[in-house]
Amino acid sequence: MAEATWSVGRVAKRCGVNVSALHFYEQKGLIKSWRNCGNQRRYKPDVLRRISVIKAAQKMGISLEEIKQAFNSLPDNRTPTTEDWQLLASNWQQMLDARISYMQKLRDDLTGCIGCGCLSMNSCPLYNPDDVLSAKGSGPVLLDQSSARPQT
Repeated sequence: MAEATWSVGRVAKRCGVNVSALHFYEQKGLIKSWRNCGNQRRYKPDVLRRISVIKAAQKMGISLEEIKQAFNSLPDNRTPTTEDWQLLASNWQQMLDARISYMQKLRDDLTGCIGCGCLSMNSCPLYNPDDVLSAKGSGPVLLDQSSARPQT
């Protein structure tokens, strides 16, 4: 284990994260450390790549749970290689495309609704008298249904 000489402070500084973030990532099973004879955390140098992947994925809106699932799919839970990253990115791209489509639809619907100025509960497409939409499920039913429509 001679190569595993990175202290928690050194990793945090190098990655631009707080020490508490490293502890949190470790608690969530995203990174691993070992303890030296003085009971101090030590990391292998490849933890830098794992943290870089975590930070990049988070910036794209990927949840920590989704990142963990992706890491768990790697053989021996290894640090992602360039090829692994391509596969992870490809899988995440589909999910992100769906999120982007939903967000665009949400933006367009809200702008249209707020900008219409009708102020009429009789013609408002979001008005839900007597909660009749509850039969279609919970949450933002109209927005969820509108995002499921094929894009033209």
